[in-house]
Amino acid sequence: MNFYEIKTRTIEGKDISISDYKGKVLLIVNTASKCGFTPQFEGLEKLYEDFGPEGFEILGFPCNQFKEQDPGTNDEIKNFCLLNYGVSFQMFEKIDVNGGKRHPLFQYLIENAPERKGKDIAWNFEKFLIDRDGNVIKRYNSMKKPSGLKKDIKALL
Repeated sequence: MNFYEIKTRTIEGKDISISDYKGKVLLIVNTASKCGFTPQFEGLEKLYEDFGPEGFEILGFPCNQFKEQDPGTNDEIKNFCLLNYGVSFQMFEKIDVNGGKRHPLFQYLIENAPERKGKDIAWNFEKFLIDRDGNVIKRYNSMKKPSGLKKDIKALL
């Protein structure tokens, strides 16, 4: 499977291809609105504000698979992110990141990440850094704060 052939849908319900982000540095994150790591939205938004003009995008994928910490509808999730954290980066429809219904994007990320290759997503707010050519460069666990990614992002920009 080619990274740029993967299709998904925005939180607003628009079909989109990952190829729309070709040539950009990406940070792909599985998110949740009612998690101890939810305040990371603030740090993610800061990264987006700082590096967006240089060709950096964050793609947020809500997931309710971890203790049902994102039970809302796509509209509720979108409003929560905007009202509480001012999220302006693209959020996508709620998906599964593990199991038999795992979204193809996360299947690709898991299979191609240099860290924990082939291992399931452990929790909300795991992050994958993708270079401008669609290569998975790094996988970060939930504990890694967005501010700790600056050096790695700058190196790819």
